Amino acid sequence: MEKLMERKLKDYAVLMLKGMGMGAADVVPGVSGGTIAFIVGIYDELINSIKSINLESLKLFFSGKWATFWKKINGNFLFFLLAGIGISVFSLAKLITWLLVNQPILVWSFFFGLVLASTWFVSKDIKEWKSWKTWVAFVIGAVVAFYITVATPAETPSNLLFIFLCGAIAICAMILPGISGSFILVLLGKYFFIMDAVKTLDLVIIVVFACGAFLGITMFSRVLSYALKHFRNITLAVLSGFMLGSLNKVWPWKETLETYVDSHGVVKPLVEANVMPGEYVWEAIVLMLVGFFLVYFLEKLSSAKTAKA
Repeated sequence: MEKLMERKLKDYAVLMLKGMGMGAADVVPGVSGGTIAFIVGIYDELINSIKSINLESLKLFFSGKWATFWKKINGNFLFFLLAGIGISVFSLAKLITWLLVNQPILVWSFFFGLVLASTWFVSKDIKEWKSWKTWVAFVIGAVVAFYITVATPAETPSNLLFIFLCGAIAICAMILPGISGSFILVLLGKYFFIMDAVKTLDLVIIVVFACGAFLGITMFSRVLSYALKHFRNITLAVLSGFMLGSLNKVWPWKETLETYVDSHGVVKPLVEANVMPGEYVWEAIVLMLVGFFLVYFLEKLSSAKTAKA
């Protein structure tokens, strides 16, 4: 954590922008904020910082040793990153949901290129592609992610306990590259319910969901941190597989099979199937390339900063 103390104000501004990128991705069903964290080079730091929120650090907090607690949990990093995520979610929720309804092909095209490039760049970090274990892990990750993308959304209750559980489950997906927390909410039947709560500032739903998310992420981060430390190649292979399998969800051209009516009486798609390209083909290709080269640029920028450090 000593390295983090060297960050200057502009570094924290950049960190907030990275958080905004994660927040924007998390709003879109099928795209993971964890993917963005991996691309911009903060994934390991994020997992380890979350893992540091434990009984030991909480004892520091409740005993009044707040400065030590803040340093222990890498507080500056988490604060600016979460601030960026929060700004993005609350400012972009309306825009992105509107674009998904009115310009879905163009939005999905951008994210298709982004996820495709992310799959390639994450897989580059795998050192043992010759091992059969790596390939098995990769295939398992791809199959699981693909299955999730074709699963049928469930009819679920809207009581506060279930909202709490949704927060705990979705947040685990949000920090996994390739597994979209938003899409998990779709499968749980609560994506638009939570989006409506964010847009209307329903504080009860937001707080209960956030409490579930806090519990889920602090527990799951320990598992993920251990896996990355002791089984890094296998874990990266699974994560790369997740990304590849999730491409099925972000394919731009879709046919709506089932719809639902939201709280405002607007008919929206619920279950969709992929179809061959029809309209906006050239525009879609351009946006795929934009998404791809955005990841390329961010990865190169992150690599250059790491090398300089």
